Amino acid sequence: MSGPDGVDLFRLEDVDGGRCVVRVTGPGGADGDGERVLRADVLVHADFVDARLELFLGPGDLDAWRWGLDGLDLGKGFELGDRGVSLALQPYEDGYLIVTVQDPERLSVVLWIRPRAGWTDEHRERLEQVRRAWPGGGGAVCP
Repeated sequence: MSGPDGVDLFRLEDVDGGRCVVRVTGPGGADGDGERVLRADVLVHADFVDARLELFLGPGDLDAWRWGLDGLDLGKGFELGDRGVSLALQPYEDGYLIVTVQDPERLSVVLWIRPRAGWTDEHRERLEQVRRAWPGGGGAVCP
């Protein structure tokens, strides 16, 4: 999805209706180091949970996601977020992906999702959509 409500940086769902989405909704100001950040919603749904969590993504997070997609193609795990809410992706056998979403103060959820073939290429394009939508989302904020 992209549009007035945001751009989906990350969207994985399975045939049973379980899904995890990271939807970038716009600029989020600056972090403690003066880096511009983007505000995102983490939307998690399964038959046992329906949650919306707030996540802030800096330029380093977007770069890490790009490299993380390469690692996921090779069967390596990936983690995103170190300021509260975090996501971890771990490839598993038979094409399944273990998706862990944690908010230390509220929630810890593990989803088993079997994404369709080519999902990492689709997510590379999603990353580029985010970068095009908010080209000033990275870099230092001028004092």
